[in-house]
Amino acid sequence: MSISKSTQYGNINIAIDAIANLAGGVVTECYGVVGMASQKVFKDGLAEILKKENYSRGVIVSADEGKLNLDVYIIVSHGVKISEIVNEVQKKVKYELEKNLDLEVENINIYVQGVKSIK
Repeated sequence: MSISKSTQYGNINIAIDAIANLAGGVVTECYGVVGMASQKVFKDGLAEILKKENYSRGVIVSADEGKLNLDVYIIVSHGVKISEIVNEVQKKVKYELEKNLDLEVENINIYVQGVKSIK
């Protein structure tokens, strides 16, 4: 699946996985984020930290009338205010996607899958 965009020079198709990988890269650069998590939590309540090549498993992208909706699954650092982390992630992802892809972002839902202590 992809998102199509028309310009004066022709048509552009942006793959959903490309959007998810871009968003995942932005998320991992945010302060307080330990890593991306899979949307599925293991049965014992632990979340898996995803590697760079699997960011698309931690970001669900849907498009509705040219507007993007994202569900982002993250693991945060212990000792940092979760509401601040979430707010920062939403702002950075929205800014980067709108700047780089010229697409409007309608919703960014953040799901904290775990808290990890960093030593």
